[in-house]
Amino acid sequence: MADAVSKLGWDKLRTKSRQSLPDFLTESDDSLPAVLLPHQQAAVAAIDANEVVVIEKSRRIGLTWGVGSSATLYASASRAAGGMDVLYIGYSLDMAREFIDVCAMWAKSYGLAASEVGEALFRDTKADGSSDDILAFRIVFASGFEIMALTSRPRSLRGRQGMVIIDEAAFHDALAEVLKAALALLMWGGKVVIISTHDGDLNPFNLLCEEIRKGQMPYALLKITFDDALAGGLYQRICLVQHKEWTPEVEKQWRDKIIAFYGDAADEELNVIPRHGAGAYVQAALIERAQRGDAPVLRFEREDAWAELADHLQKAEALEWCEEHLLPVLEALPAYDTYAGQDFARTGDLSSLWISQRQQDLSFPCVLLLEMRNIPYEIQKLIVFYVLARLPRFKGGEMDATGNGGYLAEVVAKRWPCVVKRMITVQWYQEITPKFKAEFEKDTLIMPRDVDVYNDHRAIRLVRGVPQIVREDQQAGKGEGKKTRKKRHGDSAIAHMLCWAASQHPEYTNPDYATPASTGLIPAAEAASTRFADPDHSYMPYRSY
Repeated sequence: MADAVSKLGWDKLRTKSRQSLPDFLTESDDSLPAVLLPHQQAAVAAIDANEVVVIEKSRRIGLTWGVGSSATLYASASRAAGGMDVLYIGYSLDMAREFIDVCAMWAKSYGLAASEVGEALFRDTKADGSSDDILAFRIVFASGFEIMALTSRPRSLRGRQGMVIIDEAAFHDALAEVLKAALALLMWGGKVVIISTHDGDLNPFNLLCEEIRKGQMPYALLKITFDDALAGGLYQRICLVQHKEWTPEVEKQWRDKIIAFYGDAADEELNVIPRHGAGAYVQAALIERAQRGDAPVLRFEREDAWAELADHLQKAEALEWCEEHLLPVLEALPAYDTYAGQDFARTGDLSSLWISQRQQDLSFPCVLLLEMRNIPYEIQKLIVFYVLARLPRFKGGEMDATGNGGYLAEVVAKRWPCVVKRMITVQWYQEITPKFKAEFEKDTLIMPRDVDVYNDHRAIRLVRGVPQIVREDQQAGKGEGKKTRKKRHGDSAIAHMLCWAASQHPEYTNPDYATPASTGLIPAAEAASTRFADPDHSYMPYRSY
């Protein structure tokens, strides 16, 4: 019964939390700021003045909030006053819910007569005559018009009139078809609003923007960068809502933090400069949604000279690091089915070991991400064995066996038969990556909130029709007062894909497999020990290797 109550009550609680303006915006004090910020006002003015408006924008500037105010006014007005239906099309169900929540808040604030937010089934008739129902969200106004929000389907626009809002257009799978259907509504006095962050300079959205700039399309084009929004008071408004004191210094710190989060993607995501080439395969919003986990990201990195140390000194230092940083994490892992994936590198790039667990609700959260840079082969072997030997219910893994990774993958697979040696090929990408992206869309993946993890997953791009990792340098921090360049090529994303792939193939796992410690081959006390007299096996928690 508790689950049913939670499910029924969640939407109401969520809507209630959003359907109200902050207190300071409801007070009648002339000294208080306008409800809409300048960039939001500019968007509303452009919608009023033009049939077609294209807005290329930064992320995190609250534009949906401003556009929702305009949509609510149009849907609530009478036909004589220019009222019309509003059809919002996002690329995910969460976007549709959020937009409807925003419009419901505006309707309540305006004091408009409108129905409660409700779910509706939209009949989608396909070209072959068959049909299925799409979940949509709707608000009906006393004017007779409505706001309906649903996911991207070109056919959903057939037979409808009014305003069409296409949000995050660059990330729609069939943008050209959606635009074609939307622009047909202009014949009967409709409006089309196309909003998006960029996703590569070859994306249809950017090509549309370029056509407008060249004068080839008679549409209005509005560009809003992150700094434009800040100059208009975005962070001051955030401080006002959160009851914080605003100062220029605090705003700069906040701006620097946001830019640091996006890393090399900041130009595209915040400065509205499309990246050269095809766009990212997994949408930024999906990656951000998945980055809600608190799994530790541990990094073991050493200088070149460290590789020249005596073997026993390297092992002793590596073991000390493992016991200080890894052991507490591994001992705290819950008893769920556990999977591993590793992308290997010795120099230049880094080795990334991704550990995830399949939980009761079928989600697949990362529980540990370990990255090793400039670490000798034998020490990488020591650390990987240290981790895998302590994983609860370890069911399987996949390890990059391409090039130098073949050695480590081989010795691990020999010790753990449930680990597969995987060659990373175009064919592998073609088979795995679309399914991997679908897991983001289903919201089953949970990742650590880390800028390198974000950038690695954004490095999955379409290359000649195949989604794969695109190698490129990325900024990776600062050292000794100056920026240092450290190469990444989607390392954690490859490890994540390998880990997820291991969880999808039952033939790769052995449900009867158990570590020697769990079968009673050695005493529990000895199994827990990490040091033995034999230096070659001091990293193993048991002798039966």
